[in-house]
Amino acid sequence: MLEIKDLMVFYENALAINYLSLEVEKGEIVGIFGSNSAGKTTLMNTVAGLTLHLKYREKRKGGQRITIVGEQLFEGEDISNNSPSERVRKGIVVCRERHPVFRDMSVEENLKLGGFLIKEHSKVQESIDLVYRIFPPLVKLKNRRAGLCSGGEQEMVAIGMALVARPKLLLLDEPLLGLSPAMQAIVVQALKDIQKIDVTVLLTEQYARPIMPHIDRGYIIENGNLIMSGTKDELMDNPEVMSSYFGM
Repeated sequence: MLEIKDLMVFYENALAINYLSLEVEKGEIVGIFGSNSAGKTTLMNTVAGLTLHLKYREKRKGGQRITIVGEQLFEGEDISNNSPSERVRKGIVVCRERHPVFRDMSVEENLKLGGFLIKEHSKVQESIDLVYRIFPPLVKLKNRRAGLCSGGEQEMVAIGMALVARPKLLLLDEPLLGLSPAMQAIVVQALKDIQKIDVTVLLTEQYARPIMPHIDRGYIIENGNLIMSGTKDELMDNPEVMSSYFGM
């Protein structure tokens, strides 16, 4: 479904992603693991088209020079020059880190905004109903201002907004960041439910313990470089991975 070949991303002379290649097959949950500043968010933003958008914006205002090289293929089509909205229309939807919600709007209003590119109101409502089935706690919160929700509740709203856009490939940037163990368990269960509805998931995490047992395959990156890849069993059987990402 998604194939990244020899991707390199520079911010001025700083190398954020270095010659990185990866694949995501349809129906998989694939994890990207790495420490803080490893390049995980840059990778996700690049796949979503946000780095390209930033590159054009910076060029217009004479700001920092951003360079992106390599191939980005989605369902066999080169999307390297597609805008974020074009990628959403193709089925690539990102949920960025740290619960990016519209704080002064209600939970349900946030979810409706997730479907702003969908013309048929009935499809948007179908997707919202699906979000409520995946995240039952949101049903009682639908009329609450999103800014008054807890961090975990806001994460559910943020993922829900991405789902309302009806993705083929859902990009989740550190969805467990700052969540309690109980809330992490809810989000992990949601990932398994999302996989069942034929949505492929690519996610990043710094601390692998809660999520690695539930992925199909994983990649480990450091300083923008691919260090290791394999199935969840291969990664969990590696002593270095267990030490660095499981604290064992």
